[in-house]
This record gives sequence, C-alpha cells and structure tokens, in this order.
Amino acid sequence: MNLVTNLFARARAAVAPGARIGGYLPLEQYGALGDGRSVALSGSDGSIDWWCVPNMDSPPLFDRLLDAENGGCFVLQPSEPFTVERGYRAESNVLETVFTTASGCARLTESMNSGNAGRLPWAELARRVEGIEGSVRFDLVMRPGRRGDTVNPYHSTIGRHTVFHVERVLGLFVHDDALACDWADEGITGTLTVAPGERRTVAIVAGRDEPLVAPDIRQIDARIDVSDKEWRDWSAGVAYAGADRDAFLRSALALKLLLYSPSGAIAAAATTSVPEAIGGKKNWDYRYAWIRDAGYTIKAFLAAGAEAEAKAAFTWLLNQLRETGTRVCYTLGGGAVPPVSEWRMPGYRGSQPVVTGNLATNQQQHGVYGDIFETAACFVACGNILDSASAKLLSHLADKCADRWRTPDAGMWELEDEQHYTMSKISCWQALARAVELADQGQLPTTCRERWSRERDRVAQWIEDECWSDKQQAFVMYPGSDRIDASLALAVRFGFDGRARLKLTLDAIDRELGAGPFHYRYSGMEKEEGCFLACSFWMVEALAELGHRDEARARLERLTAALSHGNGILSEMIDPETGAFLGNLPQGLSHLAHVMALAVLDEANDCD
Repeated sequence: MNLVTNLFARARAAVAPGARIGGYLPLEQYGALGDGRSVALSGSDGSIDWWCVPNMDSPPLFDRLLDAENGGCFVLQPSEPFTVERGYRAESNVLETVFTTASGCARLTESMNSGNAGRLPWAELARRVEGIEGSVRFDLVMRPGRRGDTVNPYHSTIGRHTVFHVERVLGLFVHDDALACDWADEGITGTLTVAPGERRTVAIVAGRDEPLVAPDIRQIDARIDVSDKEWRDWSAGVAYAGADRDAFLRSALALKLLLYSPSGAIAAAATTSVPEAIGGKKNWDYRYAWIRDAGYTIKAFLAAGAEAEAKAAFTWLLNQLRETGTRVCYTLGGGAVPPVSEWRMPGYRGSQPVVTGNLATNQQQHGVYGDIFETAACFVACGNILDSASAKLLSHLADKCADRWRTPDAGMWELEDEQHYTMSKISCWQALARAVELADQGQLPTTCRERWSRERDRVAQWIEDECWSDKQQAFVMYPGSDRIDASLALAVRFGFDGRARLKLTLDAIDRELGAGPFHYRYSGMEKEEGCFLACSFWMVEALAELGHRDEARARLERLTAALSHGNGILSEMIDPETGAFLGNLPQGLSHLAHVMALAVLDEANDCD
C-alpha cells in the first residue's frame, strides 16, 4: 500500500480528544455523515456539532460548531478520560470511533441512515455503542440549537411519544426501554453503560413540516448496516482502478455526501461561516450549488464511472440555466440564493459574522461559460448525447460568451473589484473552444460555428498579448498587474495553448504563492487567510498533464502526509504553519481537485 493510499484512505489516527479551544473542536477532528439530503459533523470527542434538518441549506438543528456555549449538539462521550481511534468503514461513509478509558474500550458507530430502496423519506441519525473490553459508561446529551436565540426548542407528548420541537422541525429521540433519559425543553440528558458483547443504539428521527414516522430502535439499528452496504455497493461501481483507489474513493464518497439527491444539485460545502482565518471576517455560506463546483463534480463523477450522479447533476444544471438564467450559484432546490442575513452567534472560535445566504448569485463571472461547456464536453466524451433543447440552450450561451468576453467581471474568486481577470478570459476561450468541438461532433447546431471559432482565436490572442508579464515570466492575474493567481494552473486542464508559458506560470505560482506543500489563492492572501487546498491539487494535476509525473507524484505524497491528521474529510483551507483546517467543510472543491489529480496521475502512469 503506497503512501497516498495508506495515509489518506482510512485516515485512522489516535487524536487528542477534548482538545477544544475555547469550547471549539479543531476542524480536522470532524468526520462527516450524510444521507443524500443533509450532512452532520461528528467530532472525535463524541459530539455531533452540526446538522441541518432536513436539508443541507435548512436552518441547523445542531450548531455548536458556531456557538460553543449555547449551540445545539448531540453528545455520546465516555464519563472518564479517554483516547480515540477513528475512521470510516472501508468504502463507506459509516464512521467508527473507538474510545479507550481506564475501565474499558467501546466502539461508536454512526450513520445517517438509508434503506434498502435508497434514501429514507425522513432524516434518521443513528449512533450505536458496542462494548469491546471492560465496562465503559457514556454521558448522553441531546440539545437542540437556538440559532442565535431566534427560536426556543421545547418538548411535548403526542400519543405515546415524547417529541421535541424547534420552530417547524419535529423530532423523536429513539432508544430502547433500558435507557433512562431526563427531558427538558432545553434537551435530553442520560447515561448508558456497555460491557463486552453489549450494544446500545440511540437515534434521532426528524422532519420539517411533514408527518413523522416513529420506527422501532431495532429497525434503526439494522439500518446502520444496511446503509453501510449501500455505500459499499456504490463504491464497488466506482470505475477507478489505479494504485490510489482507496484515496480516490474517500474523496468520491465525500463528494457523494454533497450531492443533494432530490434535485441532483451539488453543494459547495455542508456548512456556513467557518472562517478562512481565525478571527477574520471571510465567513461565507457555502450550502448552495455553484455552477463551477457542479461542473467540476460532474467531471469527477464521470472519471469515477458514476454516470447516474453525473447525469442527474448535469440535468439539474441545464434546468437551472433554462428556468432561472445564468447565475453563479443556486439553491439546492433550484432558484436564486437568498440575500445575506446574519445570526447573532459567536461564530467558530469567535469569528464573525455568522451568515446565511450569499451575494455571489448576482455577480458577473465569465468562468460560468467555461464550466458549462467543459461539463457538456465531458458528458459527450463518455458516449452520451445532447437533446435538442439542451443543444439550443448551449448555443445561446456560446453566443452570449462571444458577445461578453471583452467585459470585466468578478473573476473565479468572486472579488468586488471587477477586472479583466486572465482566468476569466481563459474560461471564455475554453467555452468557445468546446462549443466549436461540440458543433463539429454534431452535438450543437453549426449555424454560429464559424463565429465561435473566430472569437475563440481572438480571446487566445488577447490573453497572449495582454496577460503575459515578462517581468514575472508568467500569466498574471489581470493585465497591468504583477499579481499571481493560482487558479491559472487550471489552464492546463482546459487545454489552453502555450505549454511553455503555462509551465513558467506554474513556477511563478510556486515561487510567489507556495507555503510548504500548500498554496495561497493569489498574491497578498497570506495576510488574510489560509492556503487553499484545491490550488495545490491543481498544481499536481497540471504538472502531470505537462509530463512532469514524478514531480507531481512527489508533491501529492507531501500533500497527503501534511493532511493525514484529518479524518479523510477536507476543509477549504489550511494554516500552513500549524496544519489547522480552515473554512467550510466538507469542501467539495478540495475533494474535486484531489480526485482529478489522482485521475490524471493514473492516466500518466498508463502512458509510461
């Protein structure tokens, strides 16, 4: 088993439990659970600190992630000091944590459950405790969040059930009769003890504005293993057979968590307002679907042979473009993302504001054209066919790109300062190049094919003339600037001409933005935020594409080693000095970049 597979795939490690900083757990100590609608974050100390019900972009039921003192959580933790070993079951998103105390050892198995027929029509979060050695007593706390004191949870009795209410969320805490719990409006407390061979399972079943099923705890317990089998069956269908299959699968499984199955949308991340620098103000809500992330994810799913997921995501994307128009991002259910509003919460380690909504939805970003057409081209390259309505829509978008490429935009990084960003121009070139190719293949009408071809060449010439810096020996962030932009590593993936200049640009990215194995997004960001994980994986991919496979492999192994203290779930950024994860998580773009780097390295290996 090579270094990448060994360190990244199972991510089993002894962590320092209870190492909360001001009540907040380091982000790298979270694992993610999901069911195709929402994602929960489970900490290494037995506390689930984040879960939005029923959907990823719903208000949170548990929000301790952003409010250590008063936030909602679901804790199952040994009553005495403990050590931890944890990791996902092989080829699954079912998470296992082994707690060892002075009196014994016990295993916690956690799952967002599905059934034999797929996703359940309700949210079911299950936690099973099994005794391994000795006797271990666990403290239990289930405390719904107050969303910055905007709601007040309470409990009531309906029939023979005691239920909890959080605004429009109705929930059951399900357990066997042997578990004695104390109920209050603020939540539930109790204890349970396991000896070798004993198992105890507790669960939450919840929904919003819908009747609630009340399953027996034995049914819920059985569904943990059903869910595990469903994940393993899905993983068995992943086509990647390279040496790094376990690592590839772990990121593919993380991306699967972000796929919102009711619509096919792909969330950028499962959380909001996790800061890009501790104490900073770069706190965004990423629980929405970006065209960029959707396009990259579709390509990753196609690389994995997950054609059903790719087709669902592509259909969702085309429907949004048709029904809502070209936007940067959409809600998971479809439509415009709401404007930004704030909750009065402390924020992760005191980082404010805590927000919902995102302003990017109404930005002008030329990158969406390249993302859409690259997605269509990848979809077709796998032997698939565009329908006439989709072909008409794409032709219209190619015309818009041909008209608008000379205008400034907010760029890939969604900046307030509109400029003629080099990466945006490359994306326009990419869109027109793919449009011409699709027309030549008979997938698009050829009426405007010659116009797209001429504009493609004009964009390429403009980039060569305006965006190259002799001083920096690189393509710069925008004409007249000396700033370097790490996203330009993607120009290699997109097939932009000028391989010699692209290699020099990669050298400049290393020189100007590198920090150990990691990279900042663009010049000046070292003062404001951590290193952006996707950028470093893009560099691996670009080097492999340009033929520097040994260097790319060595970089990937350094990256993997530097990330091995996590649980197989990647955040958006990392502090290059401390290794602390930063930003929202699981971050789709980080896992996407990892998957594509592995895929390209495997292709390069096949060519040797």
